[in-house]
Amino acid sequence: MTTGTGSLSTTHIPSVTDATFATEVLASELPALVDFTAAWCAPCRMITPVLAELARQEAGRIKIVQLDVDSNPRTQATYGVLSMPTLLLFRAGTPVRSVVGARPLRRLRQDLAPELPWIAPE
Repeated sequence: MTTGTGSLSTTHIPSVTDATFATEVLASELPALVDFTAAWCAPCRMITPVLAELARQEAGRIKIVQLDVDSNPRTQATYGVLSMPTLLLFRAGTPVRSVVGARPLRRLRQDLAPELPWIAPE
């Protein structure tokens, strides 16, 4: 349940699969940030609310999705993802930035700013 006090719901981050990756990420008109995640990964659970907040703040300017690596090994192997969480930023179907590990929102914005200058924290 989401309240007006800033509580977050993971439903703000849609999931993609090996089958939907090309359509949802590679063909996206918006920059797409993919969270390569796993249910057993504690740092993945830590970054989920950060990604949900970023998705809320940047709605319409960036697409954020999750990909479960245990259920979707083909995409994980294609991009050589070995650590979770790994965030890959795609622009026009090409990975342009990789961020490994959980981090607070401000740091994530700093890490993405070289490719998305408008996302830099103030």
